[in-house]
Amino acid sequence: MENTIVELKFSLDTFYFLISGILVMWMAAGFAMLEAGLVRSKNTTEILTKNVALYAIACTMFLLVGYNIMYVDNTEGGLVPSLGALIGSQAADADHSLESDFFFQVVFVATAMSIVSGAVAERMKLWAFLAFAIVLTGFIYPIEGYWTWGGGFLSEMGFVDFAGSAIVHGTGAAAALAGVLMLGARKGKYGKNGEIYPIPGSNLPLATLGTFILWMGWFGFNGGSQLLISDAENATAVGQILLNTNAAAATGAIAALFVCKVLWGKADLTMVLNGALAGLVVITADPLSPSPLMACLLGILGGSLVVFSIVALDKVKIDDPVGAISVHGVCGALGIILVPVSNADASFVNQVIGLVCILAFVFIASLIVWVILQKTMGIRVTEEEELNGMDQHDCGIDAYPEFVSVRSN
Repeated sequence: MENTIVELKFSLDTFYFLISGILVMWMAAGFAMLEAGLVRSKNTTEILTKNVALYAIACTMFLLVGYNIMYVDNTEGGLVPSLGALIGSQAADADHSLESDFFFQVVFVATAMSIVSGAVAERMKLWAFLAFAIVLTGFIYPIEGYWTWGGGFLSEMGFVDFAGSAIVHGTGAAAALAGVLMLGARKGKYGKNGEIYPIPGSNLPLATLGTFILWMGWFGFNGGSQLLISDAENATAVGQILLNTNAAAATGAIAALFVCKVLWGKADLTMVLNGALAGLVVITADPLSPSPLMACLLGILGGSLVVFSIVALDKVKIDDPVGAISVHGVCGALGIILVPVSNADASFVNQVIGLVCILAFVFIASLIVWVILQKTMGIRVTEEEELNGMDQHDCGIDAYPEFVSVRSN
């Protein structure tokens, strides 16, 4: 009887892990739709291609090397993990199967790389981006992820990042910032005297759909990070996590809506979408400890901050077409720093140290890779290619061919 109960718990927790992973995998579609909606029509096919390819690369690289870099047993508390062989070199976890753990973790890797995609959109060479994806998903992400989730020095120190505000979202934003600084702004985005010219997205309905897909996928992202659901305590915790996750997203969207109304007298849909995502990123640092009311307050802070952050980055000519650096980097940092407010096991000092270590490492490592790619294959398309659009140059096909027909006539 006891063995049967153990097997049932193992099966239920494994199944829960797999379902959560499927939800997070669906976030890849969310990022693809969001980015496709926020870029110009002439760059839509290329950015969709990037999103499909980066997901495939992330799955492959994490299978070949990344997983066993991130999860090792022989360097507990260390800074640099040992290199492993193919997946399967470790024993199964007592609570769920190794395969389900890998599947859940690999979609997190793809999420981090998806963040980079939007920030460097409309002017980066496709193959340079894919080369960077190999390095980030196979090596950079697993190394910094090991520091906390793999039992490294940040874990030993007491750094808390429940579902990845820094480990996933901060990593994507830091890598994106390094790439954006190397690339420079899109042509026509900024004037010589500091003017900022908006470049509207081509399909806001698609961007809205992408946001709702991400919102839905986040329930697997945060809920699955509880790891277990087969007993009353963990099942209750999952319920609390999903409640707080939804509350933070909702109040983030509302906060961004009101901030836009106060600043500009209008409801800016793109800011509202980013407000919801900002609330989700903030609560990801610890969606379990806060009360629902505190989760609402965290969402309000995130949704408000992201508006000011996007405006501030524009003022210093950091061109981020989708607001990824503000949503995932700035708001991810806010979430990490605010963890001690509701979690007595976390300390402000440890949170700041962990945040700085992750962001600094990823930024410097990414910058080195971007520089190498710049020197070897180049990372930015020519001015003519940028003007004509990435779709024809990189893919040879347009997402909206009827628009091209109208222009040619």
